[in-house]
Amino acid sequence: MNWYALKVYYNRTAPLLAELADTGTETFAPTDVISSLLFIRCDEQFILQFVDRHWKEVWLYRNPTSRTPAAIPDREMDVFRFVVTAGRQGLTLLGDDRPEYHVGDRVVVTGGPFRGAEGHIHRIKRDRRLVVTIRGVVAVATTYIHPSLLKKATD
Repeated sequence: MNWYALKVYYNRTAPLLAELADTGTETFAPTDVISSLLFIRCDEQFILQFVDRHWKEVWLYRNPTSRTPAAIPDREMDVFRFVVTAGRQGLTLLGDDRPEYHVGDRVVVTGGPFRGAEGHIHRIKRDRRLVVTIRGVVAVATTYIHPSLLKKATD
């Protein structure tokens, strides 16, 4: 079981979520922040069948080299879910994840509403912000985080 990301077209997130709920499939849709993004936790066969049934409504994020569905690690998904749900008011959507968001030190937030979140620190509009990404899918930036609340992450 892995997480997979889908871009949803035509404001069809709610009907797709209802269909997936009927099957008991775990989902996450950050509709308050990114209305066109849907995450599904399933196996590769399920996601491929789902995309085949809904090919007019969704686009599946794939590995650029192998073209297989891009599996998102649980830890990466957990941090993304935590940041998106904890900081709805101060999040900035940076759009699709691009390599320039991966420069800089990887840090852990040690206090405040984002305590425990991991990501990279970048200056955006003269503020120091935590950028959390799901590689190849999306990147979001939190509100300002004071340097005293940051600690360098160990891999």
